[in-house]
Amino acid sequence: MIKSSSALTAIPSGLRDPLLDEYDSIVQNYMERRWTPSELSGGKFCEIVYTILQGHAKGTYPTKPAKPANFVDACKKLESNSGQPRSFQILIPRMLPCLYEIRNNRGVGHVGGDVDPNHMDALAVLSMSNWIVAELVRVLHSVSVNEAQSLVDDLVERRVPLVWQGQDVKRVLDPSMQLKDQILLLLASTTGKVAITDLLHWTDTQNKKYFLKVLRAMHKKRQVELSNDTATTHLLPPGSALVEQLVGSRIDVTSV
Repeated sequence: MIKSSSALTAIPSGLRDPLLDEYDSIVQNYMERRWTPSELSGGKFCEIVYTILQGHAKGTYPTKPAKPANFVDACKKLESNSGQPRSFQILIPRMLPCLYEIRNNRGVGHVGGDVDPNHMDALAVLSMSNWIVAELVRVLHSVSVNEAQSLVDDLVERRVPLVWQGQDVKRVLDPSMQLKDQILLLLASTTGKVAITDLLHWTDTQNKKYFLKVLRAMHKKRQVELSNDTATTHLLPPGSALVEQLVGSRIDVTSV
C-alpha cells in the first residue's frame, strides 16, 4: 500500500501541489458549508486535471497548469488520445465540462446564474472531484479502487473549526459537547486511523471502560470502525455526515 505522501508523485510538483491544494479547498469549504469558495475551487481543479490528462497523453507534463481558450472543446479533443486508459480518454474528459459548468453558470463565478451557490451543487463538486482524484491515483499507481479511495481519504487532513491542535494534543473547544460528538470531531480532524490512547488524552477521559462502550455503540451504528483489539479507530462515511451537521450547526451559514 502506497503512503499518502507518495500519492501522485509521478506528476510534477507544479501540477501535483495545485491539484491537492484545490482538492483540499473543496473538501474543507464543503465541510464548513462555504458553498461559493468550494464551487470556485472546482473550476480551478478542472483546469489542473485537464493539464494533467493532456500531459499524460503527450508523455511530457507541463510545469504548471494551463487554461485552454475553449475548455469544452479542449476536453473533447482529449477523447482522441488513443492508447490512454478509458477513464483518462473518455470518463474524466466528459466529467470535467459538467464540473466546470457549475463554476461558470450556476451563480458562482459570475452573476446571473440560474441559482445561487448551494449545498446540492457543492456536493456535486465534492463527489466528482473525489472520484477524479481517486481515479488519478488508481491509474498512476496501478492499485485497486478501494486502495485508491483509501489513499485519497488520507490526503486531506480536515481542519475542523471546533478543534484546536497543539504540538501533541487536540482539544474540542466546547467541553460541554457529548463525548460521541467530540470523538467524531477529533477523528474528522485526523487522517487515517487514530489510537484510542490519543482519543482518551484529547477528550480528557479517565474511564476507559465507558469510553470503549461509547465507541462500540458508534461502531455498531457504522459511524466509526473500531479495530478488533480496540487499539485504533477511524471515521466512516455516516460519521463524516454527522460531522458536517455538527460543524454546520455551529457556523453562521448566512456568511458563506
